[in-house]
Amino acid sequence: MSDPTPINAPIGTRDILPGESEHFATLVATFATWAQRYGFGLALTPLFEDVGVFNRGIGEDSDVARKEMYVFEDRGGRTYALRPEGTASIVRAFVQHHPTTPWKVWYITPAFRYERPQAGRYRQHHQLGVEALGTDDPYLDVEVIALAWRFYEHLGLRQVRLHINSMGHAECRAMYLTQLSAHLSEHSGSLCDEHRDGWSRNPLRVLDCKKEPCVAVTDAGPMLVDFLCEDCREHFATVTSGLDTIGIPWLANPRLVRGFDYYTRTTFEFVAEALGSAQNAVGGGGRYDKLAEQLGGEPTSGIGFGSGIERLLLALEAEKVVLTSKGLDAFVVDTTGGAVALELVERLRAAGLSVDRSYDQRSMKSQMKRADRSGAAVALLVGPSERESGTVTIRDLRNSDVADRQQSVTLADVVASVQDYTNKAK
Repeated sequence: MSDPTPINAPIGTRDILPGESEHFATLVATFATWAQRYGFGLALTPLFEDVGVFNRGIGEDSDVARKEMYVFEDRGGRTYALRPEGTASIVRAFVQHHPTTPWKVWYITPAFRYERPQAGRYRQHHQLGVEALGTDDPYLDVEVIALAWRFYEHLGLRQVRLHINSMGHAECRAMYLTQLSAHLSEHSGSLCDEHRDGWSRNPLRVLDCKKEPCVAVTDAGPMLVDFLCEDCREHFATVTSGLDTIGIPWLANPRLVRGFDYYTRTTFEFVAEALGSAQNAVGGGGRYDKLAEQLGGEPTSGIGFGSGIERLLLALEAEKVVLTSKGLDAFVVDTTGGAVALELVERLRAAGLSVDRSYDQRSMKSQMKRADRSGAAVALLVGPSERESGTVTIRDLRNSDVADRQQSVTLADVVASVQDYTNKAK
């Protein structure tokens, strides 16, 4: 006999149900529109990959690879990982399929990380983003940043700030890492508990630490901006001047190194000040000119960004921005058995209207309560008299004080009448 105890969603995950999912869908649809406007096409990749995709891309010494990835062995003995972020899978697809460059794609995906659940970040959360591969033109950096900025702006976010930095390329960063490592070694005893013994695995991660001891040590040490070669300086200057040209404000942040090893040159992050906490980044990304090569492809420049949907929704809530989505146009109330409602909803839906109905032959009062709760603009009433006369009564559900709140139309005219009503309500 099976255990009848209810099974809840796993820790760190949640169900997104109607009432909230409409905001989710509206946000994704808005991003799809903006991505297409900037010339990006949709790419969908598997939720799990060979673990090497992420170990090579993110870095085996990164916190994500060491502590947070969901890694498993399938029945064929192959080792896979659930996707912890969006970029590496897209670049793997680029290497595998050899598309014409520049290749510009956008994605939406769940991402999986075993970490302590927190505001806007779950063990399964959702990301959307873009990736562009095949050119190192700094003006592409500007366009990718601009897409994110305009998207946030269109959503109604007004308290988002763009932080930007350059991580240089492998050669000039290597000189910086030598100096940074020497500084951290000298002051390792003053670092936080996490980095006091572990800083040597990846010194750049100490710059990411927000704890006071690490901030004090790194503030007193060398900064990457002082080690950039001339080419990297020029690239960064072109990006920042391009942002100035199109009116996007930015803040230079020399501590900004992001969380993954694949970043080179331009790195950026969008901080939602309305969230007012350490977990206030709603998006970020950068250039990754070595990632395709690390995944077995030819050396190929790339840049992209990702945005956490749950964190974005929190930022919108903090700024009291309500994402509006189109509700029902009509709700059919049929007290004659339901056959008329069946025909009526199909006719209205075929005409492009969103329509629902009640079931189980409930009373007029019960069906009207359901119609009111549905959020529909109008109710279409079919009782015995309407069925006999071949008419439908249209009742305005949103404006109870208007004089012509209710009108009778023929079945032949009902589609045009509802369309006319919804057009006037827009």
